[in-house]
Amino acid sequence: MSDWIERLPQAARDFVAGRRLDEVECILADIAGVARGKAMPASKFARQERFYLPNSIFLQTITGEWADNPAGAFTEPDMILTPDFSTATAAPWTADWTLQVIHDAYDQQGKPVPIAPRNVLKRVVGLYRERGWTPVVAPEMEFFLVARNIDPNQPIIPPMGRTGRRAAAKQAYSMSAVDEYGKVIDDIYDFAEAQGFEIDGILQEGGAGQVEINLNHGDPVALADEIFYFKRLIREAALRHDCFATFMAKPIEGEPGSAMHLHHSIIDRATGRNIFSDEKGAETPAFLHFIAGMQKHLPAAIALLAPYVNSYRRYVPDFAAPINLEWGRDNRTTGLRVPISSPEARRVENRLAGMDCNPYLGIAASLACGYLGLIEGENPRGECLGDAYMSSQDELPYNLGDALDIMADSTPMRGVLGEDFTAVYESVKRNEYKEFLQVISPWEREHLLLNV
Repeated sequence: MSDWIERLPQAARDFVAGRRLDEVECILADIAGVARGKAMPASKFARQERFYLPNSIFLQTITGEWADNPAGAFTEPDMILTPDFSTATAAPWTADWTLQVIHDAYDQQGKPVPIAPRNVLKRVVGLYRERGWTPVVAPEMEFFLVARNIDPNQPIIPPMGRTGRRAAAKQAYSMSAVDEYGKVIDDIYDFAEAQGFEIDGILQEGGAGQVEINLNHGDPVALADEIFYFKRLIREAALRHDCFATFMAKPIEGEPGSAMHLHHSIIDRATGRNIFSDEKGAETPAFLHFIAGMQKHLPAAIALLAPYVNSYRRYVPDFAAPINLEWGRDNRTTGLRVPISSPEARRVENRLAGMDCNPYLGIAASLACGYLGLIEGENPRGECLGDAYMSSQDELPYNLGDALDIMADSTPMRGVLGEDFTAVYESVKRNEYKEFLQVISPWEREHLLLNV
């Protein structure tokens, strides 16, 4: 691996040019999207082509507990982790010169580990490619900047702005609201530039201290890698300025939640054309089939798009979150929106995913629904032309337990994502849900202690 520096993306080579590289962080995402791995001296990284971690990291819950292994014996065999040099990027917030490199997970027979989230997404993208299609995604990331919270018993509150006031709510698209925490935004831009990431835009969302970052469209795996990196980048920028960045779906009571809207289009590899538009620029049957697949199969994907008990606090009326499977052109009240675009850029926006989801799994689940629609060839129900918030349809699960039941009962979803993966995912999430149900909340103590 003596020539490994030459295999890095340009931004990473620029970062280390003329400097002594100190450390390389060898990482991959677990089920929650948390970075797991090892940090090692750059000199050691240069001498090895792989390293090892037990596959049990994919059985760890968000609380650090261990879920039951659906495969049986808990022997923790080692996986072989190999670097994907195309993902190498700077860690510009560290005190020394450090690179991060995402690794792919293989078993000891050289096969991709089916329960690794990045491999799950690669599996779904592979199904598209077998049909001659290339899926394209464009994510939107919403998150909150909040005051430091070191006591979980205390509510989360907005951060202090440069004016000495707390960030205000109901200021969507306000430039002055963004300026309140402009130094954090400046560091986000600087870190992103050092890492070679292109931000399409940053704007103020409707919540107090809520920000949205849009990314350019591209390859699903590459964009999932960017979101994985961006979450860490944004947290580090916030910490520099005495606040936290949170990607919880609903961190502040009474405020909107944070979504990860996903725009989808599909390219025919043979022609290079968007299969959602015909030669005259009109919508194609494939476009409608994709939407139909979303409507039919999204209930079975919600457990991956809304992976925590807190996720379902976002699915409430009157807080700008879609709680329906309606579709409409330029209609933000629908769960499935068709934005205004040229025929070449015709796409479907899935507005159901929360920002708390693992980006690899959220994108994989969303693409899985569209893929099934393209294969099944059904048509969606009629377009919603009014306020979809008023829809009487009750098609989505509204708690994690019900979402897991629907996923487990869906043979098509399990088939696309992989049986081994869905079994492990269900085990991890059942464990988390069980832990949550043992917690007594302040609401219960306030209203039930002396009144029932």
